[in-house]
Amino acid sequence: MKPSVYRKQWIELRRADAPGADDLSHLSRRIALSFLDHYIQRDFYEPDYIDLLCEMATSFTEADLNNIASSALFEIIVERLCDDFEDFRLEAYVRVMSQVISYCRKLPAGEKLNRCLNAYEVTSFEKLFERALKLHTQQFSCDADKPIERVVLLSRVTIGADVAITSVIIQRLLQIWPDAQIVIIGSAKLKGIFGGNPQIRLRELNYSRRGGLLERFESWYAVLDILEAEVPPERKDSILIIDPDSRISQLGVLPVSLDSNYLFFNSRAESLASSHLSMAETANRWMDSVFGSSGFCYPNVWLGDSHSLGARKAAAALRRTGCKQIFAVNFGIGGNPRKRVDCEFENKLLLQLLNVPRTVIILDKGFGGDELSRSVSLIEHITSRGYQVMETGFENIENTQMARGVVAVECGIGEMAALISISDAFIGYDSACQHIAAALKIPTTTVFAGTNNMGFIRRWSACGDTRCSIVHVNTLEKPSQADIDDVVLRIIGEVMSTERPAVRERIVETRRRPARDAAPRRDVLDEVP
Repeated sequence: MKPSVYRKQWIELRRADAPGADDLSHLSRRIALSFLDHYIQRDFYEPDYIDLLCEMATSFTEADLNNIASSALFEIIVERLCDDFEDFRLEAYVRVMSQVISYCRKLPAGEKLNRCLNAYEVTSFEKLFERALKLHTQQFSCDADKPIERVVLLSRVTIGADVAITSVIIQRLLQIWPDAQIVIIGSAKLKGIFGGNPQIRLRELNYSRRGGLLERFESWYAVLDILEAEVPPERKDSILIIDPDSRISQLGVLPVSLDSNYLFFNSRAESLASSHLSMAETANRWMDSVFGSSGFCYPNVWLGDSHSLGARKAAAALRRTGCKQIFAVNFGIGGNPRKRVDCEFENKLLLQLLNVPRTVIILDKGFGGDELSRSVSLIEHITSRGYQVMETGFENIENTQMARGVVAVECGIGEMAALISISDAFIGYDSACQHIAAALKIPTTTVFAGTNNMGFIRRWSACGDTRCSIVHVNTLEKPSQADIDDVVLRIIGEVMSTERPAVRERIVETRRRPARDAAPRRDVLDEVP
């Protein structure tokens, strides 16, 4: 449908005394999907669709009403263009974000946005768009012999991406500059997985992936203030700023530096996207190209001593009681319901795992009302089948004693990471925990649902010095006909595998660092006939 038709519908809806949220949602979603229809079919970019969504997202005094169109714009258009990893859609993403930013800077409420952009000599849509495109095609380089005392890294916003990408960049940087301080601008949750490294300092920043258009730029203003404090002009030659394709800068569309000490990792570059590498492997390849050196690093996490000690005590208590196998399971989906299979699948998977004698499942109860509610349902189902279930918090986990059953834990990301570290295997949907498990050298099986994009799956598969496998479930085509029993058996087959793929050899010949010390692990599911 043409934008002019949608505009008439919008005008009629806006004239209503109290526009209904459902009506706004239906209209904004149709507009967003129509934009994609035209672009995907004919590579035709129609700016009127974007302007109309921007208008709908900034017309009300009530934030909840503005957020409806804003969500449609980001969840349907922006997220789709980000996730496809195709070069022509990256250009479309840059154009969309440049248009949204240019629209917002002209509003009365966008005065600060306009002022900050002008300070970076970005005075028009054309300059914003051209600068961002150049950034995504530029070949960055840095002299590894240059004395660097500090590196400031923008977070990738999601915990999984920070493990898969940011942790790799940190390790490679510390290979080059062992005494450098690493400053990460990101969520307080990063303390849970990076807080055990004394060379990493966190500058806390809240970034909301939900909300209105103008609110999404608040974190950019905060970054500019942090960089002003962390990169004083008289010391900028000894400080690097690295943007690893962060949502905070809207994938580089919003500028954070005009100086030569700025590096941008274009994780969506065509040359990288076509190589079938995981994000961790891609980050290593980018570091090779920028610094002219090699030294492959798997993702890593640095857990705090208190979390690690608590998890080890819990493992010891379970082993003393007679438990032989510990599986960590997380059914979190990061707010994206498409990543989930269904309740039947989750119930059958847990029961199949418990069918093995002396098996304990550590079940992460998740975060938020929906995930906690689903955990309650799982617990009730397991209990009804006669298995022991204990619900606890991390602070009491060391008192848990059972030889077979489920320990359902409500905990933070750092605490869950510690529990994964004492497990024999991890199973879950595509989420942060798969990357954490792989980083901890725990055999990992990830269920990828909600997408048939093989490029996306390959890029976001876990990478670690252990077995990392996936089970793809096609929930987009006839999901009701998915063979749940078959999916469960495929997962069990992967969990039983002892294969460890040679990841490093797929990149380049590299100088290998000594592996981190790790206790020998038991064979997983060694009692399965």
